[in-house]
Amino acid sequence: MSVTLETDEHKALRAAVAALGKRHGRTFERESLWQEAAKLGYLGVNLPEEYGGGGGGISELSIVLEELATAGCPLMLMVVSPAICGTVIARFGTEEQKRAWLPGLADGTRTMAFGITEPDAGSNSHRITTTARRDPDTGDWILTGRKVFISGVDIADATLIVGRTADARTGNLKPCLFIVPRDTEGFQRTRIDMELNAAEKQFELVLDDVRLPADALVGDEDAGLLQLFAGLNPERIMTAAFAIGMGRFALNRAVEYARERTVWKTPIGAHQAIAHPLAQAHIELELARLMMQKAAHLYDAGDDIGAGEAANMAKYAAAEACVKAVDQSVHTLGGNGLTREFGLAQLITAARVSRIAPVSREMILNYVSHQTLGLPKSY
Repeated sequence: MSVTLETDEHKALRAAVAALGKRHGRTFERESLWQEAAKLGYLGVNLPEEYGGGGGGISELSIVLEELATAGCPLMLMVVSPAICGTVIARFGTEEQKRAWLPGLADGTRTMAFGITEPDAGSNSHRITTTARRDPDTGDWILTGRKVFISGVDIADATLIVGRTADARTGNLKPCLFIVPRDTEGFQRTRIDMELNAAEKQFELVLDDVRLPADALVGDEDAGLLQLFAGLNPERIMTAAFAIGMGRFALNRAVEYARERTVWKTPIGAHQAIAHPLAQAHIELELARLMMQKAAHLYDAGDDIGAGEAANMAKYAAAEACVKAVDQSVHTLGGNGLTREFGLAQLITAARVSRIAPVSREMILNYVSHQTLGLPKSY
């Protein structure tokens, strides 16, 4: 693959989003930033033009999230609403579903959450027990099950739920995706008390015989894993963007501090014990960004298999680089790194999330071991 540097359009987008992020900063108000980003066309930059989007791809959307995170004001719901749900509906939804959802996702007036993780089915999606069965009399779908660690359900208009239906030919369960409006009867949510400072809250969901019309099913009932991974690959790429931006934010604070903080005769940044670890953090963030750009390029080009490998690698590299950048930045500031004034201490927990979600680093290493290197499975 030839090296593709950012186009002039991408550079302009990056600069414009960075300016938006700077105006809002780390004390941002989520709804205000969401609306302004939507008005400027950033939220729907990856969605088709015929439905009100920008006609771009995950390459452009990842730039938006990275630059907002670098400014200290990431919008986590961007990972879920336009990237996962918007992409799945744009690729696989019926014409009616596209008309109903994509314009609102693009202009920010509608949002959608994504529900896949379950209490007993974390990394193993084959153990998902949320099931959907057809009512033979009405044709409705009836969903039963539980989900956990689902972001933003309280502010999203609907949640795209991953369930399983019985294959009429084999009797085996296969994954399917359903649009469940927030106030649907039997769709219950309970907030999870997290030690995480984020604008979007986490929820446990219970689906108690949730009845949905036949057209709640997204796309083809037989598409199965293809539809699912059409959303999961952008999720990994966008998580990488989030982590890279977070790492850049922390590193920028540390570099600024190291330039000015003087203990003896020179600023502490002149000492290699301070300077070298910050330089290493910068290098690792830049390397992670290159892999993220490769993954986004492959996905936007329609190479789902190549994008799957690269998206996993990008997410792994970005998470590791983010954790190291945040840790080194806090250490550079010493006691100041733990004060609210500098806004770094809360990133210690947030950075760990990028190693855990949406897939753990160990599962990514499993993927690379099996899919890339061809090594046998232990499970």
